[in-house]
Amino acid sequence: MESRIDRIKKQLHSQKYKLTPQREATVRVLLENEKDHLSAEDVYLLVKEKAPEIGLATVYRTLELLTELKVVDKINFGDGVSRYDLRREGAEHFHHHLVCIECGAVDEIQEDLLGDVEQVVERDWHFIIKDHRLTFHGICYRCQNKKEETKD
Repeated sequence: MESRIDRIKKQLHSQKYKLTPQREATVRVLLENEKDHLSAEDVYLLVKEKAPEIGLATVYRTLELLTELKVVDKINFGDGVSRYDLRREGAEHFHHHLVCIECGAVDEIQEDLLGDVEQVVERDWHFIIKDHRLTFHGICYRCQNKKEETKD
C-alpha cells in the first residue's frame, strides 16, 4: 500500500498538488476498500474513524481533485449515488462493470473490451475518444445460482 500511496503522491506533485494528511487519509480509505464502490459519505465515515478532525467538505474536495487527476473515477450505477473507484495503475481507460439488478452487486471487468469499437467511432464519426465507460445491468451468477438451488 505504501508504494501505491507514494506513486499517488508523485502523481499529485506532478500536477502541483500536495498529498496533505487529509488527502492521504482519504486515499488510504480508498485503497483499503478498493473492491468496494464507496460513496463520498461512505468514504467520509471511514476517514472520520482514522482522523475525526476531517470534515465532509474536505473529503468531497479531495474526491473531486482525485477524480480530476484521474486517480479515481466517479461512477453512477443508475441509483443516483456517485461512487468512487480507484483507477487501475497504468490503465488507459476506465474499467467496465456488471451491476446485478436483483441484489445490487457490482463486479468489475478489468479487460478493455472496446478497442475495436473506439476505432470505428473515431473513424466513422470523426470523434476523438478520451475515455469510455461500459456498465452491463443484469442478473449476477450468485442470484442465478440461488434461483437454481430453489428449483431443486
